Amino acid sequence: MAMPITSSVSTLVQSLGEIPPNSVIFGKSEAMQALRQRLDKVASANVPVLINGESGTGKDIIARMIHSHSPWRTGPYVKVNCPAIPGTLLESELFGYEKGAFTGAYGTKPGRVEMAHRGTLFLDEISELDMSLQSKLLQLLQDGQFCRIGAQEDKKVEVRIVCATNRLLEQEIENGTFRQDLYYRINVVNLHMPALRERRADIEDLANYFLEYYNRKFNCRARALSADLTGVLQKYHWPGNIRELENLIKRYVILGTEEVITTDLVAKEPEYFTPEINLDGPISLKKVTRQATRELERKIILKVLQAHHWNRKQAARTLSISYRALLYKIRDAGLPPNRTSRRRPEVVPSNGAAAD
Repeated sequence: MAMPITSSVSTLVQSLGEIPPNSVIFGKSEAMQALRQRLDKVASANVPVLINGESGTGKDIIARMIHSHSPWRTGPYVKVNCPAIPGTLLESELFGYEKGAFTGAYGTKPGRVEMAHRGTLFLDEISELDMSLQSKLLQLLQDGQFCRIGAQEDKKVEVRIVCATNRLLEQEIENGTFRQDLYYRINVVNLHMPALRERRADIEDLANYFLEYYNRKFNCRARALSADLTGVLQKYHWPGNIRELENLIKRYVILGTEEVITTDLVAKEPEYFTPEINLDGPISLKKVTRQATRELERKIILKVLQAHHWNRKQAARTLSISYRALLYKIRDAGLPPNRTSRRRPEVVPSNGAAAD
């Protein structure tokens, strides 16, 4: 017989924190606008949701939005980062335990499933759960019941489950590391987070949001990003997605020079540029080759400029082109025109007076 949960548990319950404005989260891209419409429809329905996408695309933000837009928004939002908890401890963290259930269990401890009662349980990187825990989670999804370690009776809980993964669960099923029946239970509604390189039109707004946010947080006055640097950001391939962009802007706010961004991005670019090719239709070899050539030229020019400490006349001589041609190529490639952006942020004293 399932025992209802009557006690109120608040420890380890994650607060929602600050969620960026919708205009920043969803931006202008068609993929994100479609995701927004899908989220609006699913938020009010008490069905499991699976969010998939590369690391750093903002799956956690979407999970919090689902909770904050749901009828259970006044309830707890409990996040479980599955890879961060060792497998031997994850079961007790999720489902709790009774006193004496194992060595060291000196008291009764509720699990995070229990803490999420009448709220949302967010399981980040669900693919990291081992098969035994997948079975217990399947039971929770099927009948809303679970059992603490060492308990004799099941408990009943009302909880909305949202899962996220950066892996292809279909492949994990073929590999025998993920249960197919669990996959169908958690994938009632699927929300796909596009990579940042697939929504380049949103990069400028995201960068400006992070700039304003960290200026305020660190009490700094780092200047607005130049148009040239914005062009560099839009050309970068962003393997770390939005998280990488956020960390880059955070570094700029602290150090106050645009060069920390351009130098870091060039260092992380792949040695050989491979343009994105759509194999669903005809391919223009001339267009693809021109794109690859321009990208390679941009990288060479930037490295030569950095080697000459941004002395454009010396760089032009090294590249065996005219000074005017170099200026044109710098502008055409979206590179910063010079190093005048090397500056430190103004730190605002706590009393609000201007810094000396």
